[in-house]
Amino acid sequence: MSELRTLQFAHLRDAVVDARSLLETGYEPMGNWTLGQICHHLKLVQDPSVHGYPGWMSLFAFLRPAMRRWLLPKIRRPDSPRGIRTAGMFVPPQDVDDDQAIEAFAESVEQFLSHPGDYSPHPAFGRLSRSEFEEIHRLHAAHHLRFLRPRKAEADR
Repeated sequence: MSELRTLQFAHLRDAVVDARSLLETGYEPMGNWTLGQICHHLKLVQDPSVHGYPGWMSLFAFLRPAMRRWLLPKIRRPDSPRGIRTAGMFVPPQDVDDDQAIEAFAESVEQFLSHPGDYSPHPAFGRLSRSEFEEIHRLHAAHHLRFLRPRKAEADR
């Protein structure tokens, strides 16, 4: 496999900018998902931080201290782990339109950033501050978007 992009977003909106740029330039997938699938997944994972996670996800709340010590440092690395399975409710369908998924992700980002209250406890990490939750979503977006390589413009070839 080709080397993945190294991405770090200073702000969550930067992930939307990157997604829109990939749509404009075209992209080469270096993983299993398209741009639309990635953006759909990011929205599916991000929205529950505002609206609440399913109750069954808190069954493992007793593991949160260990997850904070073990998993959180791993996802903070630029080479965050690959192949971690996600709950079925967060797996995007095969036929996702890139344009629509990017715009839905952009709306999700704005909803997250403008949320006035507390966020729902994260299934793996528990209660997080606004900045911690934004960091988690920025890292998550960078993790997935790094699997898409922008195509070079015809003039660059």
